[in-house]
Amino acid sequence: MTFAWYAHLKELHDKPWFVAAFVSWFIALFEYLLQVPANRIGYSVLNVGQLKIIQEVITLSLFVPFSIYYLREPLKLDYLWAFFCLIGAVYFVFREKL
Repeated sequence: MTFAWYAHLKELHDKPWFVAAFVSWFIALFEYLLQVPANRIGYSVLNVGQLKIIQEVITLSLFVPFSIYYLREPLKLDYLWAFFCLIGAVYFVFREKL
């Protein structure tokens, strides 16, 4: 979803917003076609909270390199703090299984 949500800022910045929206929706449709079955499979082993935390960890793990290398955003220390907060979230949501 990172590409669908943010790539238009670089690639389609000179196009009307609705063009960017339709391109993003098209990309997101493909990603949803993968995500929905993955969530259904994951839900057989994990609860919804655990699935969401895993999704956020994956999203941040992909977003930071994407924003640095693709969008040319500066690396911020806030990304590190956000990562530590997610590590805490992972601990709390999975601590019953530890």
